[in-house]
Amino acid sequence: MSASGGSKAIIAALGANLGIAIIKFVAFVFSGSSSMLAESVHSLADSGNQLLLLLGGRQSRRKADTEHPFGYGRERYVYAFVVSIILFSVGGVFSLYEGIEKVGHPHPIETPWLPIVVLVAAMALEGFSLRTAMKESNHTRGTQSWVQFVRRAKAPELPVVLLEDVAALTGLALAFIGVVLAVVTGNGVWDGVGTIAIGALLIVVALILGIETKSLLVGEGATDVDAQAILGAIEAGHDVERVIHMKTLYLGPDELLVAAKIALPASARLDDVAHTINAVEARIRAAVPIARVIYIEPDVYVAPIDLATPTEAIVIKASD
Repeated sequence: MSASGGSKAIIAALGANLGIAIIKFVAFVFSGSSSMLAESVHSLADSGNQLLLLLGGRQSRRKADTEHPFGYGRERYVYAFVVSIILFSVGGVFSLYEGIEKVGHPHPIETPWLPIVVLVAAMALEGFSLRTAMKESNHTRGTQSWVQFVRRAKAPELPVVLLEDVAALTGLALAFIGVVLAVVTGNGVWDGVGTIAIGALLIVVALILGIETKSLLVGEGATDVDAQAILGAIEAGHDVERVIHMKTLYLGPDELLVAAKIALPASARLDDVAHTINAVEARIRAAVPIARVIYIEPDVYVAPIDLATPTEAIVIKASD
């Protein structure tokens, strides 16, 4: 994912959510609908989330220093994880509380046409935000399904915005159903039920985001495609006998660390070894451009002894 593509989706979502939060809160003031209050808090939390994602992207671009020699690329993962916590605590838990309160003390919705109009307008704005996020995601999604993209993406911004927008549209639909049922039946309990459903939805989405970003924070290796490309690049040189072992780690969404031990001929001179290592690094960077930190350890390969088929049978006789 390009940084510009992610930023474009975040800015589109931020503008939509700020506008939506304002009109939802106005609708709550005049109608007293708890669904509208929950949705206004939801949109306000989403706006804060988008600001955090932008801040994380800016912080990740800081240059490496002695305290963080591998740079600050993982700042983007940290802020994405914080977003999931905010969505859970501010959006989900508040909505559950407000919905339970409304079910216990229901009251009819005043000015019923206002929240309905606001919800329809909010759906249009959220649809624009989701369309932008999907368009930017398609640049890097390839043949992956949307579920695979969310689970496997190394850049957290677009998956976060996608899940937020899907949750927002679903939440708006739940709020719309709750408000309409409350108006038609004259029973405000339905408004509270819709609010509880919104809260449960936000908690589920927050848990999904938390699980996925936690995996990135702990540390993920290269995808199978990139790992095979790196192995192929190392072994492409005639002077490399084989790859003994290799490890990879994402230092950030756009930076991959590669560490490999390679087998070279036992008779190789030191200057030949240095030349080979430089050539291997160049081939890796050409094959996988985000492999920016590379450590190559030369070694001489010794085949392991197969203990299952020993050359001599040793018989041990137990003494009486």
